[in-house]
Amino acid sequence: MANHHSDLLAYYQKHLASLVTTYPFVLRLAEWKDYPVPILVVKERREFISDGNGKNQSSLHGSTRKILLEIGHLAGAAQRRCLPIIRHLVAKVRDKADVPLELHRFLSNEGLRLRLSLPLDEEAGAKLGLIFRLQVRLKELDRVELIARRVANCSREEAAYLLSRTLRFGPDANRWAISGLRLMLGGQPGDPAVEKMLARLRISG
Repeated sequence: MANHHSDLLAYYQKHLASLVTTYPFVLRLAEWKDYPVPILVVKERREFISDGNGKNQSSLHGSTRKILLEIGHLAGAAQRRCLPIIRHLVAKVRDKADVPLELHRFLSNEGLRLRLSLPLDEEAGAKLGLIFRLQVRLKELDRVELIARRVANCSREEAAYLLSRTLRFGPDANRWAISGLRLMLGGQPGDPAVEKMLARLRISG
């Protein structure tokens, strides 16, 4: 186990560490107070300009700096239920030479003991960010998994658009979008159709 741990760290330093500063999203394997360990945190790289008062404003026309902002997190039972789907999504991330980055190795039992950030491309970042945002406060794990599977089946463009609706239109509109997307993708509490749809998606992969 110790050798596997060191192998993962060596692979990370050689192939992944430098990419964390350039990819549009990162997945942080972290520890937070009062949360089960580990907690998975998705952060998005945003462009900002200074407003002259030392504060940052989101930039629409270029920027002077880029900052990682947290957009969602996943822990506990919901994380365990969604982990196979998350592994599948991150396994698709590649470098500029189209070589797989093998990020799924870090979501193994041993990999989850590490505390580091993994680079995510736009598709994986948008899909994980959307899943993580929609699952907050949902108690029914079948609905959480259903949302995760349906988001995983979205195209990159669909996921990026849906995520933007939950992030970029002001607190009220963002909140309404999250509520609506939970219903659209995960059904209503106690609806027997949730279990039926989930069973079909599990069979189809």
